[in-house]
Formats: sequence, structure tokens, C-alpha cells
Amino acid sequence: MRVTTDPNNQAQYLLPIGDETIDVNALIGRSVKVNHTGKIQCVACARDTKKSFNQGYCYPCLMRLARCDSCIIKPELCHYHEGTCREPEWGEENCLQSHFVYLANTGAAKVGITRHDSDGVSSRWIDQGASQALPIFRVSERKLSGLVEIVLAKHISDKTNWRTMLKGDIQEVDLLELRDSLLEKAKPELDALKQEYGLQAISDLDASPVDITYPVNKYPSKIKSINLDKTPNFEGQLLGIKGQYWILNDDRVINMRKYAGYELSINY
Repeated sequence: MRVTTDPNNQAQYLLPIGDETIDVNALIGRSVKVNHTGKIQCVACARDTKKSFNQGYCYPCLMRLARCDSCIIKPELCHYHEGTCREPEWGEENCLQSHFVYLANTGAAKVGITRHDSDGVSSRWIDQGASQALPIFRVSERKLSGLVEIVLAKHISDKTNWRTMLKGDIQEVDLLELRDSLLEKAKPELDALKQEYGLQAISDLDASPVDITYPVNKYPSKIKSINLDKTPNFEGQLLGIKGQYWILNDDRVINMRKYAGYELSINY
């Protein structure tokens, strides 16, 4: 699904199906019927594949593309400067660009990184179902953002618990107070990184927290996850969307991002 926000920072979801793009927000409250035809195409090369990897890639692309390398999950492992990047040009366009380190509330406070500009709402925050977010650093490249994240993750989680995120009773977090506390605890290690990479490589941001809302009529009380590989057809009332999860009646949820490349038909 593609995501944007409206002027009130509510997440807006669009789902490409063939040549059509569906406004999924408009379906909330309606009955939907989803059918997976059994066909899966790689989102990179479009070849047919029996199994999808990394949310939409065939196995050859998984092994060939830089965007599927382990350093995408762990940016501190970036090896571009060692001359071993799978796709140096792609690395220059995507990894050797400024990134942002942020704090977010996804049911609990966490630290993360995004390439999105510090103004506005990052699609990364929406993907994680964050109800609050605060960019705290701008760094010169992806690898350094991962190193900063590691330092901060010694004092705060860097993971999202998707089950907690899908609960409706998310408690608000004072992200400004949390930021100040984290920066005090991590100051020696952050100063060491600035000394190693240069004072301009890590810039403090004086940003304000962003509140994000989601189009949800009702949250699940006991989550039952739908697996398209095991249940290729499902139907029910769409009660909301948060993160990349559709929330259906009977406490069912499905992570639609996981099934990128799957050929679907949707009736509503």
C-alpha cells in the first residue's frame, strides 16, 4: 500500500490493483472480499515466483539487489566504502544521502531511522503505526544513522511490537522529555561519533512532535492474523487500517505490505 496524510495528519491508504488504485480509506465500514489468485510476481523484475522474499522479491533479486542486502535491516553494516556494494549507483542515490534519527510511539517508545525530510510526516512512521513521532538528528548517510541508532538503542527499544501497536489504548509519551533524557545518557558515545565522522555529520534538530491518527472504527480485542499463503480468500467488514494492517471484524488482521507482488482481486 502507498501512504500519505491529509491536512490533519490522518493516514491515507492507496492500494494498487492492476491498473486501478483503490482508496482504501473509503472502504472502511464496508464489506470487502479479497482473493489471491495464486500468482506472485517479483516487485523488482516482474518475473513469476513461487515464493516472495523481503516483502515482494524473487530469490535472484533477493541475492542481487542492494535494497535486499542485510545492511538495509542493519544500516550500520553498510559496506559501500569497502567497495563491495551490490549496486554502487543505487547505494549512492539511497544510502549516501542524509537520514533522520527519530523517536516514535508505536504503542511504546522506540528509536528509528528514515530518509524522509524532518518536515511533515514520514511514511516510515505510518508504516510502523506511530501515533507520535519526533525527529531528533539529521545525519550525513545511512550507515551513520545506524550507528547513532545503536547508541540510543542501549537505552530504548528500536523495535515495534505490532500486536501492541494494534491496540486502541495507546498512552501518550512526552517525546521531548524522552529525547532530552536519552541525549544526556548517550552523550559520551554520541560525542565520540561526532569526533570520528565530523561535527557536521550529526546535526541536532529542534523539531516539534508530530501526532498521527489512523482511520480505525474499532480495534481488535484479540488479534487473529490472516496468512494469504494459507488462506488465499477472505471476506468481512473492514473496520480500519493502522500501520500496514487491515483490521477486519472478528478480530482478524492482515499485514498487506507483506504480500507485495501477490496478484489479488478485491470486491466491495
